[in-house]
This record gives sequence, C-alpha cells and structure tokens, in this order.
Amino acid sequence: MSMEGVLRPLSVVGGALIVTLVVGWLADHVLRRVDARHPETPLWDLLHRCRLPLQVVLCTALLRGSFRSAGAWATEHEEAIGQVLTLVLIGACAWLLVRVAVAIVEASYARYAARAADAARVRRVRTQVTLIQRVVTAAVCVVAVAAMLLTFPAMRTAGVSVLASAGLIGIVAGVAAQSTLANLFAGLQIAFGDIVRIGDTVVVDGEWGRVEEITLTYLVVTTWDERRITMPVSYFTGRPFENWSRSNPRMTGTVFLHLDHSTPIDLMRERLHEILQGLPEWDGRAWSLVITDTTPSTIQVRALVTAKDADDIWALRCVVRERLIEWLRREHPYALPRINTAPAPGLEQAPDRRQTPPTSEDIGPGPGTT
Repeated sequence: MSMEGVLRPLSVVGGALIVTLVVGWLADHVLRRVDARHPETPLWDLLHRCRLPLQVVLCTALLRGSFRSAGAWATEHEEAIGQVLTLVLIGACAWLLVRVAVAIVEASYARYAARAADAARVRRVRTQVTLIQRVVTAAVCVVAVAAMLLTFPAMRTAGVSVLASAGLIGIVAGVAAQSTLANLFAGLQIAFGDIVRIGDTVVVDGEWGRVEEITLTYLVVTTWDERRITMPVSYFTGRPFENWSRSNPRMTGTVFLHLDHSTPIDLMRERLHEILQGLPEWDGRAWSLVITDTTPSTIQVRALVTAKDADDIWALRCVVRERLIEWLRREHPYALPRINTAPAPGLEQAPDRRQTPPTSEDIGPGPGTT
C-alpha cells in the first residue's frame, strides 16, 4: 500500500475526530457559561450528559459523508462501511434523543418540585415523570431498531409480507403476552390515576415499606429492614392495599397496656400528657387514655397519640410504651398485672372439713306440694 493510501484514511478519520473534539469542547463551554448565568434551572447542567452522544453522532455523520474520499479500499468496501456507519448513526441519534428528553423532563420536574409546597403532589409528579421517561425511551428504542432493520435490503423487500401478517402476529402476541400487557396498562394507570407514588408508605401482604421504584411492569417496595420486594404493578390495581401517605401522611397510633384493676387511671392520663409534651414526634393534634376492655384479672388501657407521618408514629408509640411502663414500675408497681401462684389451702387448713347434710328446711318444699 502506498503512502497516499495510508495518509488519506488517516486524514479523514483524524479530521473527523478533531472536528468532533472541537465541537464537543465548544458545546461544553457554552453550556457551562449558560448554566452559570441561569442557576435557577438545572437544564443546562443536565445537558452536559448529552456531550458524548453528540460527539458520536457528529463523528459518525462526518465519517459517513467523507469515507469515500479515504482511498481505493474505502471504495471497494463502500457498501459494508456505509452500512456499519448508518447503523451507528441511527443508534447514536436515538441515544442523543433519549438524553435530551430526559434532561428536559428532569429539569421541568426540578423546577416544579422547588416551587411546590405539597409533598404528595410532588411525589405524584415524580411518578408520572419516571414512567413518561421510560415510555419515551422504549418508543425511541423501538423506532431506532426498526430504522436499523429497514436499512437492510432484505428487510425492505419483506416489508409487504410483514405488514400483511401484522394482524395475525398481533393477535398471537397479545394472547401470549397477556400478563405483560396487563402490567403495562396497570403501570400507566398507576402513573396517571394517582393510585400509588414513589415515596409513598404502603403495606402489602403484611409488609410495611416505601415505594422506591415504579416501572411499566413492576414496582419495588423497600421495607423497614432494607429488604426489596418486587411486585407486578397489576397487584396494585387488582387488590386492596394500605397507602399511609395517599393524601396526607399524618397518622394516629395506639399503645395497649394490660394492667391491674387498681391502676390509677387519672394519674396515668396526666403522666401520658407530660410525656407527649416533651417528645418532638408528637404533632399536638390529639391524645387520650381510656380503658377499652376488662377481664377477671386485668384491664386493657389504650393510649392514643398522633404524629405527622409513619416514622414518627412508630417512634412515638415505642417511647410512650416504654416510659409509661417505667413510670408504673417505679411509682405504682401494684398497677402491673400479677399472676397468683400461691398453692391452694389443704384440708387441714380448711375451717370445716365436714359437710353438714342439708335439712328439709334447707331444701324447701318439693314439687307437687302446696
């Protein structure tokens, strides 16, 4: 191979790389200056993520338009090189489009969240934004793959037969993917029906946790002990579940104590109020202490408290239970339940071991007497 056959390909590739690096540097410089002038929006900072796909698109486009001038070897393999560069260009354009869409959506959500005062509405918008991003990404990927396939002549020739059999394929795919389609539509229903949102506190199958992630097909709940429960989104549209932060995260909690009948309820009620006034978890909305049940050996006392969310109500219940028991143990130990374990008296301790037979006066008149 002559020197010209080596230099021409290198000059084409090198020129494309130099132009790509210069344009990438200029775009990055411009975005940094605009971001410094407009700190109120994160859009320009998010667009920095688009630098790499932009450079790939630009470099591939330059090579696609100039590779024929690289020499005789490029002319000999023109079809293969053009096909590869076309596929890379389509993929890079889809990558860039997804990055730009995500940056715009994330910037819009960040500006809305900074102005909104309602945390529940912010979680709802966040859920919708997340699912919209996934839908857009899936749609762009499908279009990109279809465009790549159509670049092959064999695929274009088979296009008519593919369209003719699309109805039958759609029916077969719908029957085969019933559960997947059900989850897909359930995901859209969750996003725009405001059933459950990212960050909501939920109870599903007896497990308490927070919604960490919502996709078009599944939902992830993080439990209090840091386990992840992955569930199909159709579960939340077809079964009942508890959402503790649906419209308002405020909660009312109860503490039940089994105590002796001699418990000083009035003093205990005053002590509960003193405890609550010193706890930051109590929101001051309501409190009470009442006897809710009784048994031959104990009474059931219920302390009612309120807090702003599920975390605070759990901590508040634990502290109230602990301090009430400690107060009773220290100042009113007789109020704690006791179990009688003394042995029953024997015959020698009984006041009268012999039983006197009943007389007719004790029995009274029998039936039929007047």
